Amino acid sequence: MIEAPGRRPDAATLERAAAWYLDLRGAAPDAPAHQEHARWLALDPVHRLAWERVQRLRQTFERLPEPVGRDTFHSARTARRQMLKKLTVLLMAGGSGALAWRQKDELQALAASHRTGTGERRQLALADGGSLQLNTATALDVRYDAAGREIRLHQGEILVVTASDPQGRPFVVRTRHGSVRALGTRFVVRDDLRSSLVQVLEHAVEIRPADGGATLRLQAGQQARFAAGEAQPAEALEANADAWSKGLLVVDGWPLGRVVDELARHHKGHLGCDPAVARLTLSGVFHLDDIPGVLQNLSATLPIRVVYRSRYWVRIGAA
Repeated sequence: MIEAPGRRPDAATLERAAAWYLDLRGAAPDAPAHQEHARWLALDPVHRLAWERVQRLRQTFERLPEPVGRDTFHSARTARRQMLKKLTVLLMAGGSGALAWRQKDELQALAASHRTGTGERRQLALADGGSLQLNTATALDVRYDAAGREIRLHQGEILVVTASDPQGRPFVVRTRHGSVRALGTRFVVRDDLRSSLVQVLEHAVEIRPADGGATLRLQAGQQARFAAGEAQPAEALEANADAWSKGLLVVDGWPLGRVVDELARHHKGHLGCDPAVARLTLSGVFHLDDIPGVLQNLSATLPIRVVYRSRYWVRIGAA
């Protein structure tokens, strides 16, 4: 069915179509919801056009590499309100592949089985006795089977503590940029969208970039970034790399711009820094659970001014 001018689905209709998809995906074949959905389709041809967009979008995700498409559209644990909003945005774009492909990572994060919000941290016990600590705005899935133990980190940062496995299964953390295989017990993995960062606190790990990049082995006290295709050379581990797991940001001679970038990860809203003051350096220990207090402390010790347009929009400039 071709969408004629003037008869295209509006935002409300597309949102209803998205809601129908979410309602039907877990419904039994004989559930009354299917009959109600059929009646809704018959009410107006525009309803059918909206539903066709849902089907096109679903087909787009089915063509994505597993587990992106399947997990995004079939996770029973997805936060409904967030998924409904995101699906509606994609449907308003036509339900076509381009926007869907660009936003697949965000949708996959919404569908993840374990998530933290901005400013939240959480401990997760693993079935084998190991554990994960999730930093702010983190989303992941845990998959244990006979072949291996796998963590799929869709976004954010985790502190991994592995346990020995009687079955000898490998323990792997996967990001969009490749995989990290544990050869020891304690390490950090962070997905920064353009690359992933690995910091080894104990023993060793093996990094395998996606798209056939060379393997890199990291020992305790080392860190490295990797992206699809290559891993950067190993560097000395930055001091206090796991301080965030204790709710702290420990800095030593950092530029203010970098400090603000780290604080912004834990701030609900916008937190920015004027380039005019971004190169000011500072050292100290700051509590991530009290961003306003940290900003007040910074303004008392540096020649800066903290401007609040609201509790969610904050910018640091020159005093």
